[in-house]
Amino acid sequence: MHKKSHWETVYTTKESNAVSWFQPHAVTSIEFINRLNCEKSAAIIDVGGGASTLVDDLLLNGHTNVSVLDLSGAALETAKKRIGESSANVKWIEADITGVTLPKQQFDVWHDRAVFHFLTTPEERRAYIKNVLHALKPHGHIIIATFSEDGPEKCSGLPIVRYSAESLHGEFGDHFVLKDQRHETHKTPFGTTQEFVFCHFVKKG
Repeated sequence: MHKKSHWETVYTTKESNAVSWFQPHAVTSIEFINRLNCEKSAAIIDVGGGASTLVDDLLLNGHTNVSVLDLSGAALETAKKRIGESSANVKWIEADITGVTLPKQQFDVWHDRAVFHFLTTPEERRAYIKNVLHALKPHGHIIIATFSEDGPEKCSGLPIVRYSAESLHGEFGDHFVLKDQRHETHKTPFGTTQEFVFCHFVKKG
């Protein structure tokens, strides 16, 4: 519950565009998802989506089966209010990804920008990956971004784990194939930069 209270405090005391991870548009994430050439009805989950604008652009691009999961109810409410009536077309899940039970083989695409790197214990990471294996369809896609090896050592006052594409793939293991990777320099609203690594994994059948 400590983590939940932390994120509820963040999203109730700061504007959604005044946090370091804010992006007006999740450009790199959208590019990765678009390259998959999925059907518009493909099931996409944004893990840790919170108040991210990714859901806005997915809806604008015609995707009809979008879920957003976040630990913070306040973050989800921010996104719902911003989207307005279209929020009724999204499944909103307030939960901890290391503890929630998701439907089996439900999702075609699993997206995570900046959740996994907060999982600092092996137990948390194993629980996360177990959920991916359970909820992602065979041959399903993971688009995941973490701070890279030259990225920050903390975020929002919390410790994180930095990764290369290879070490991130090592965490996910032999059940997944690394298809693509990209380094991104994220410019924060405060004029600083954060180094990210984006990876595209495919779950083996």
